[in-house]
Amino acid sequence: MDVRAYHRRAREGPCFICELVAGRTPHDVVHEDEHAIAFLNRYPTLRGYTLVAPKRHVEEVTADFSEEEYVELQRVVHRVGEALRRTAPTERLYVLSLGSKQGNAHVHWHLAPLPPGVPYEEQQLVALDWGPNGENILDTSDDEQAHLAAVIRSALSS
Repeated sequence: MDVRAYHRRAREGPCFICELVAGRTPHDVVHEDEHAIAFLNRYPTLRGYTLVAPKRHVEEVTADFSEEEYVELQRVVHRVGEALRRTAPTERLYVLSLGSKQGNAHVHWHLAPLPPGVPYEEQQLVALDWGPNGENILDTSDDEQAHLAAVIRSALSS
């Protein structure tokens, strides 16, 4: 993983979520409806790490939504989170919105299932940290990610 190249792309665009929604950037999508999309993180530090985003490009985590729109999006976050908990052993499901006006500005939520048994010192933000050179990113193949996405999609439909 070239972390510097990633940060350059995040800052200079185009928006990776808008590119995904437009079908120009392949990702393992686990849920899609008229307003939202959920897909596996391409650079996961935890198995099943998924992102949920509105399809329209918005940058304010609350201000760019009506209350109804926000609640509906959080229903998707909840449904995907529960599907993750059913498909991956999970001690704690981390749910947070990250991003920056300087890069990855499109609002999105991170859903990261922490497996049981991780020492406390390696939990929380440490569990999400790529490391300076991406050394904490899981080594998963495209086939493994595609299979995991299929399992999550199945859990979402049950």
